[in-house]
Amino acid sequence: MDIDKYKNLRYRLMENNNWPLKYMFKFITPNHDGKVDQIKALLPNSGKTTFKHTSNLKHVSVTCIALMDSADQIVEITEQADKIEGVIVL
Repeated sequence: MDIDKYKNLRYRLMENNNWPLKYMFKFITPNHDGKVDQIKALLPNSGKTTFKHTSNLKHVSVTCIALMDSADQIVEITEQADKIEGVIVL
């Protein structure tokens, strides 16, 4: 993975001086091989997580809105999700 892939995200988040802040994570994942569960395991338990399946049930949109304490937390979750094969980070 490119080390600077999320540099811009981290920079934009660090410009915010109002921590903690509500952040919306959004991922699209294949609906097989436990990938939805892998994404769920990365997300904060305190967040509100919703799931929406495509009409053919091949993919799932996972959205989580959670109160995050730092830009590093957000980038870490995003980087880990990006490592899961087939997951699209939005």
